[in-house]
Amino acid sequence: MDISIFSSFLPEGLLSHFDVVDFKELGDLQTNKDCLYIYLDEKNILPKGFNSIEFQSKGFYERTIIQEFPIRGKAVYLGIRRRRWRNKTDKSIEVKSDYSFIAEGSKLTVELSDFLKDTGRDPRRYDK
Repeated sequence: MDISIFSSFLPEGLLSHFDVVDFKELGDLQTNKDCLYIYLDEKNILPKGFNSIEFQSKGFYERTIIQEFPIRGKAVYLGIRRRRWRNKTDKSIEVKSDYSFIAEGSKLTVELSDFLKDTGRDPRRYDK
């Protein structure tokens, strides 16, 4: 699958941190609407300020679903899995990357949240 087209639709900079691992177009029988699901896994790049000699990748946290701008009238959902890194000597120390492209207190991207705010609609109503 050629994933370069996704860079035109996804939040700017997202693909520098995540790899597209799957894409599905699913129909919802109850609402009779099509939905696009784009599944992303965080790249194996240790967060800044940590040393690869001390930390190693230990899989992923659970996938989070985030609603994104609709494309061609279809709802778009991003299924994001963030990577976890564990200290090699002290297993109780884990680190993860911090991303600013997700609106705080919302499951929407910052761009979609700002768009809804500009239209006078409360984005918190749409983050479930």
